[in-house]
Amino acid sequence: QVQLVESGGGLVQAGGSLRLSCAASGRTFSAYVMGWFRQVPGKEREFVAAMSWSGGMTNYADSVKGRFTISRDNAKNTVYLQMNSLKPEDTAVYYCAADRAIVALTGKYDYDYWGQGTQVTVSS
Repeated sequence: QVQLVESGGGLVQAGGSLRLSCAASGRTFSAYVMGWFRQVPGKEREFVAAMSWSGGMTNYADSVKGRFTISRDNAKNTVYLQMNSLKPEDTAVYYCAADRAIVALTGKYDYDYWGQGTQVTVSS
């Protein structure tokens, strides 16, 4: 069982940066693939980024490539999402997710554990 708690969301102007954090409980955090998803009201939850348990494999949505970076610190049971050059269309609730897998999963139905989400609002 894994519990996830996101933090770091907020209001930022377009072009600015934010770093989201996701703290995980449990002693086997290093065995989990970690992902970030986002959702706006009335739309499907969409994939943003994922990282394998070792950090050796990452995946990004095309819309965030070159702007967002996922990283993890297994010693701190924490995964991060560094978001740079933010755009108004990045506004959403961002969710952290975890699953016991080998590859960096991109499908929302692939993940078993989810956090409560943190709001990111980018003003124009």
